[in-house]
Amino acid sequence: KYGIKDLLPDSIHLVSGPGCPVCVTSNRFIDQAIALAGIPGVIVASFGDLIRVPGSSSSLLAERSPGRDVRVCYSPMDAVEIARREPDKDVVFLGIGFETTAPTVAAAVKHARTAGIENFKILSAHKTMPHALKALVENREVNIDALICPGHVSAIAGTQIYDFLADEYHIPCVVCGFEPLDMLQSIFMIIKQLHEGRSEVENQYSRVVTRSGN
Repeated sequence: KYGIKDLLPDSIHLVSGPGCPVCVTSNRFIDQAIALAGIPGVIVASFGDLIRVPGSSSSLLAERSPGRDVRVCYSPMDAVEIARREPDKDVVFLGIGFETTAPTVAAAVKHARTAGIENFKILSAHKTMPHALKALVENREVNIDALICPGHVSAIAGTQIYDFLADEYHIPCVVCGFEPLDMLQSIFMIIKQLHEGRSEVENQYSRVVTRSGN
């Protein structure tokens, strides 16, 4: 969008990672959700971008045509409200995402329990960023010299979750904001670490992110 890649020398190659929760949702999970939607008396509730994702042979959007009850929600609390209004049906919310969305789903579960809503369910595919990054750096086909770490996850979980990357794998990490200057400064911080032979976790996005998170 901002032409940052065009500003960089050929020696610096930026690789976009699987940061989108929908992108890392497996076919198996979609198939499970479709199977649930096929059970009479079950409402499947989901974020809008997930219903278009194909499973092995169909998608939740396609399953709406033959009459499956699949509903789009803007938040897990919307699904709790559906469960409250329709107590004779089971409402299954599709929980996806990393540390950013998991707390909102947990809050919805807690709210449903407090309100005595027993027909609210979760099909969870939540993931944590450290496990995803560990799989990435241990893949021998992937040759990564450094990591630009995600700002949103880091605001929740803190910079401490990346310590193992610097300590065990000696990979420089910089937590980055979302503006063009944030990106350029983060790349500069990474290059400086590599030039000086350091592998540390640095926080460029300090105006939002702390070490312990929120």
